[in-house]
Amino acid sequence: MTSNDTPHPTDPDCLFCKIVAGDSPATIVASTDQAVAFKDINPQAPLHVLVVPRAHHGDIAQLAAADPDLLAGVVALADEIASEQADGQFRLIFNSGPRAGQSVFHVHGHVIGGKELGWTPA
Repeated sequence: MTSNDTPHPTDPDCLFCKIVAGDSPATIVASTDQAVAFKDINPQAPLHVLVVPRAHHGDIAQLAAADPDLLAGVVALADEIASEQADGQFRLIFNSGPRAGQSVFHVHGHVIGGKELGWTPA
């Protein structure tokens, strides 16, 4: 399914699908027809927003394989948020798999910024 097809595939047990549908609370900061961005509940920087595609994909590799245009839409929304809230300077992190720190298995990018960021990949 591509980002132009509707309805978006969802998982009824997925927290982020519920947030996208408006069935679970979140502080939404921006949205497009392709993606939704909301504040992280455990922020690691002054700007820490999650950007999720409206369509359910388990991780970044699955999204890239299934719908590269949707991935581009997720990145564009991340850039828009960082431009507005962090002078366009940001880190975009996708965790893929539980050992990499992924805890919700709906692909999501962490938009981190608003301060000088060190390098702590692990």
